[in-house]
Amino acid sequence: MLGSVALFVFVPFCKIKCTYCDFNTYAHLSRWIEPYADALAREISWRGERVAQGDAAPLRAKTIYFGGGTPSLLPFPLIEKILHALQNSFALVADAEITLEANPGSADVSRWRDLRALGVNRLSLGAQSFDEAVLRRLNRGHTVADTLETFDAARRAGFDNINLDLIYGLPLQTLADWRATLERAVALAPEHLSLYALQVEEGTGLAHQIARGKYPMPDDDLAAEMYELAEETLDAAGYAQYEISNWARRDVFRISKFEVVDRTENLKFASRHNLTYWRNEPYLGFGAGAHSCFGGARYWNISSPVEYIERSGRGESVVAGGEGIPREVEMAETMILGLRLNEGIAFEAFAARYGEDARLRYARPLREAREFGLVEMSEWRVWLTPRGRLLSNEVFWRLLPDATVQNAA
Repeated sequence: MLGSVALFVFVPFCKIKCTYCDFNTYAHLSRWIEPYADALAREISWRGERVAQGDAAPLRAKTIYFGGGTPSLLPFPLIEKILHALQNSFALVADAEITLEANPGSADVSRWRDLRALGVNRLSLGAQSFDEAVLRRLNRGHTVADTLETFDAARRAGFDNINLDLIYGLPLQTLADWRATLERAVALAPEHLSLYALQVEEGTGLAHQIARGKYPMPDDDLAAEMYELAEETLDAAGYAQYEISNWARRDVFRISKFEVVDRTENLKFASRHNLTYWRNEPYLGFGAGAHSCFGGARYWNISSPVEYIERSGRGESVVAGGEGIPREVEMAETMILGLRLNEGIAFEAFAARYGEDARLRYARPLREAREFGLVEMSEWRVWLTPRGRLLSNEVFWRLLPDATVQNAA
């Protein structure tokens, strides 16, 4: 949507730290939650004034996403305060998508109803697995029963747009284990599923456990089999894969004999907020460590929530740094992010945005990727093949500016 942005609110608090997590999150800091919400409201107000268009007209916002961490840990009045600050500083479109991330067991029917009445219309539940042993190994702090109860409570509260996050490629996880998790997830009939391959990040609890020999390193070949199983299982269950790691139920807004059912624009439950990132469109992030991309630059906030609160309280900037985005970098990022979508990059749209033909600018990397069976091309667009989705980095690095000096060769 031209002239609008996506808004991201980062909540860094968790009850416990998962063994695989390398996000900017913190456990046992509950005493800072209320002052953090106050600092968020101040940053939102300040940022809204800075980016206002024209005669102090507020910038339009198409989505709001409360991410973390565990945003559902915030008491209802604090979520209300933050949301009101956003509504006062930005002009939300009438059908704005408002998502809240939550961990199973973190809310009951009454609280979900309150959030629904407040305007939250999409939930993203961090189920991660329907295997009790896996949840214990990951130190998730919830059980399978918690997931089932939370999902049911959200449904009874009126939520009709729910995402489930799942992780695969875990140490000791078998293909049969993953199949069972997929089957239980599908049985709940969520509108959306996000499936992520485990990445063992340096410094995490899981990395230390693997280094000590408690668990083996994940098997990349097995993870690839799990991914292919997910593609088959979810397709058969009525879900359209529209991005490398994301599936939406095949409900559509409209359809005619001239349209493709699985085009992202037709999928009712595709994540509109995340589409902003994949289409390399502007977004504003609020909170400790949050990133923004707006006006040809990107910038990020200080990571420490305590320092974020203290600086905000003193009326100081919470921005830690920033950088301009060179045109060639932005174009490459648009190609890379757009290729994550199953529909890929439309050449006409790229040309309208940058005044260049992607087929010419990226001739060499696209030719190589096509020869390796990683992409397919038509007269109108380029997209990843199933093999390309498994080996996407083999395509992406070729599109980076330093790798495309001789594209026209």
